[in-house]
Amino acid sequence: MILGYVLKRMGMLNDEFVRVCNKFNFNVTLPVMLFRDIAATDIVNTFDLKYVLFCACAVTVIFFGIWILARTLIKDKSIIGAFVQASYRSSAAVLGIAFIQNIYGTSGMAPLMIIGSVPLFNIYAVIVLTFEGQGSDETDKKARIKKAAVNVLKNPIIIAIFLGMLSSLFIEEYPVIINKTMSSVASLASPLALIAIGAGFEFGEAIEKLKPTAAASFIKLMVLPAIFLPVAIKLGFTDEKLVALIIMLGSPTTPSSYIMAKNMNNDGVLTSGTVMLTTLLSSVSLTLWIFLCRSGGYIAG
Repeated sequence: MILGYVLKRMGMLNDEFVRVCNKFNFNVTLPVMLFRDIAATDIVNTFDLKYVLFCACAVTVIFFGIWILARTLIKDKSIIGAFVQASYRSSAAVLGIAFIQNIYGTSGMAPLMIIGSVPLFNIYAVIVLTFEGQGSDETDKKARIKKAAVNVLKNPIIIAIFLGMLSSLFIEEYPVIINKTMSSVASLASPLALIAIGAGFEFGEAIEKLKPTAAASFIKLMVLPAIFLPVAIKLGFTDEKLVALIIMLGSPTTPSSYIMAKNMNNDGVLTSGTVMLTTLLSSVSLTLWIFLCRSGGYIAG
C-alpha cells in the first residue's frame, strides 16, 4: 500500500492504472486464487456440515445485523454500502490457508471455512452495494432486487468458488503447467490489490471519513471475534477450526472489498481506509485473539 501511494505521487502510476488494476483483479486474479485453493481441497473427506453451517450462519447474522444498525445510526446514507461491506468482509481466502499452514503445517480447516463464508461474503457484498450504491434510489424495489440477483450470478468470484467446488469433486489433478500458471496468476492478487489501494488513497478525503473508518475497523477486528468466538468454543470448535474462525471473524478487511466498492459505485475512500487501518492493526488484534484462545486451552501448541 505504501509502495502504491509513493509511486502514484512520483507519477509512475495514475488513476487509469488504478482503474484497470482493480478491474483485472476483480475479473482475473482473485477468481483464479479462489478457484485454485478450493479445487485443491478434498471436500468429500474433510467436509464437516456443522462447521460449514456455523460459518454460514455467523456471516449471515453479522451481515444483516451490521446493515440494520448502519441504516439506523448512520446519517450519511451514501456510505452505508461501503461501511457494511468493510465491517464484515474478511481476508479469509487470502490469510486463512497461510495462517493455518504456518501454525499446523497443513491448510487444515481453512478451505471448509472458505466454502462456508466466502461465497456469502461476496453474495452479501453484491446485495448491499447494489441496494446502497449511488443511484440506487432512482430505481424501484423490484428493479433493485433483479439487479442484485443478476450481479450475484455474474460475480466472477462467486463463479470461481462454484467452479472450484466442482473441480474438487470431479478433477483429481491438473497438469503441472496449468497448476504453475494458476499459482503465478493467483500470487498477483494481494500485491496488486494493495498497490491499487495505496495508489488510489487520498489522505484528505480519508481524514474526512475517519470516524466511520475507525468504527468499521473496530467492528471488524474486535467486536465480531468477541461475540462469535465464545459461541464457537461453546459448540466445541477448537484447534485448526478455531484458528480458521479467528481469521474469518477478525482478519483485516479484504482488498477485494475496495475493488467491488469502486466497481459498483460505492464509497472507495471509506473502504480503502478501512482496508489500510485493519491491515495495520490486525497484527496486534489477531495475535491477541490467538493468545487468548491458546491461554484458554482451545488451541494446541
